[in-house]
Amino acid sequence: MSDQTVSSTFLSDARHLIGQNRITFAAGILLVLFVVLAIIGPLVAPFDPTATDASASLAAPSWRHPFGTDALGRDVLSRVIVATRLDLGMAFGAVALSFAAGLILGPIAGYFGGWIDTVIGRFIDTLMAFPLFVLAMGIVAALGNSVANIVIATAIINLPFYVRTARAEVNMRRDLTYVEAARMGGNRPWRVLAVHVVPNILPAMVVQASLNFGWAILNAAGLSFIGLGVRPPTPEWGIMVSEGATYIFSGEWWTFTFPGIALVLAVLCFNLLGDGLRDILDPRSRT
Repeated sequence: MSDQTVSSTFLSDARHLIGQNRITFAAGILLVLFVVLAIIGPLVAPFDPTATDASASLAAPSWRHPFGTDALGRDVLSRVIVATRLDLGMAFGAVALSFAAGLILGPIAGYFGGWIDTVIGRFIDTLMAFPLFVLAMGIVAALGNSVANIVIATAIINLPFYVRTARAEVNMRRDLTYVEAARMGGNRPWRVLAVHVVPNILPAMVVQASLNFGWAILNAAGLSFIGLGVRPPTPEWGIMVSEGATYIFSGEWWTFTFPGIALVLAVLCFNLLGDGLRDILDPRSRT
């Protein structure tokens, strides 16, 4: 079967499964919206997200400011839109780092076993021994609260999920017939692992990445909420919720509600997409 035929069959199956699951379709549309906002957000934001206006401080939602303004008179809608790029960018960077490291460490541990598996397993167990968010707090506090350090901290606390997923998937496949055939064909162990084993665990890893994307967004926002994230006045959902929380009891609900909704929708979007990707990439769903 040609690559073009395989691709056509996969796309046909994907369209069928998405058509049967309207929630996955809605999550996909929401993802496209977030990506578009991340790309063109600064261009379509109605106001400068960092410009202050004392005369419009804590203004309620109106036609001029649909999401209202914060304590410094900054337009909340503009800040929510522009923050999309930073939050998704940090999450993407963290997921990419942990995915790549997990795709190296996990298969090595699962395929070769022995002392290599023991060393990698104990390293992952050590990471898992800490409450993950507390570990992220410690890393950022030690390295400094820059965007790069937030990405590194988030990647480190997400690493165990990828390593364990990859190890388990490789461990199930290393003695299967096609792997044995590759060994009998004279392929070196590293080639068998890279060419015949790792490509077959990618669907499970992609699903894990989709689920962890939401967690990475939530982790970055959580660090900003407690003051260990990016520094103000940078627009970021966690900072906006933290600043708006001051006005919960005074009635300025819009200062924290709209960035909170954006955060919830982003996390929910990736969680729902993870479920949809699992159905699309699982061969049993296409039989």
